Amino acid sequence: MTYHMRVRAGGLIIEDDAILLVEFHDENGLHYNLPAGGVDPGESVKDAVRREVKEETSADAEVGPLAFVYEYAPHLNANKYGETHSIALMFECRLQKGSVPAMPANPDPNQTGVRWVKLADLDKVVLYPNLCGHIRSYLENKRNIELIEEQSLEDYDPAIMT
Repeated sequence: MTYHMRVRAGGLIIEDDAILLVEFHDENGLHYNLPAGGVDPGESVKDAVRREVKEETSADAEVGPLAFVYEYAPHLNANKYGETHSIALMFECRLQKGSVPAMPANPDPNQTGVRWVKLADLDKVVLYPNLCGHIRSYLENKRNIELIEEQSLEDYDPAIMT
């Protein structure tokens, strides 16, 4: 079964006034992304965050609250990032104790590094998508969105449903 929209998941990792970014160098030049990617079949969104952070930064992440949601609608953006309509759920994360980011053994095509970028220098790098202002706003206001997972909800007692 196919769907018209791809679900993506990623991590917003901040430590010591710096943000963890994945570095790329391609036809667009040097640029950065938050660690993120598509949710695989049979995988929860939070599991996808952990997997993507591990795959792209070699680090183990503890997934926290949902920080923000980003939609890419190709038809409204001249297909600048391709033709796949997607929605990305970006979670605030922390690195697990002792976990150190590094270039992965099998990096994404054109990935050239994993970098801590000082928040004060965020405007000096090219971040795709350009979420710099939204990241700052999130860090200033910390308005989380609760992710409600079905497995955490109580089931109804059939005995009281009659």
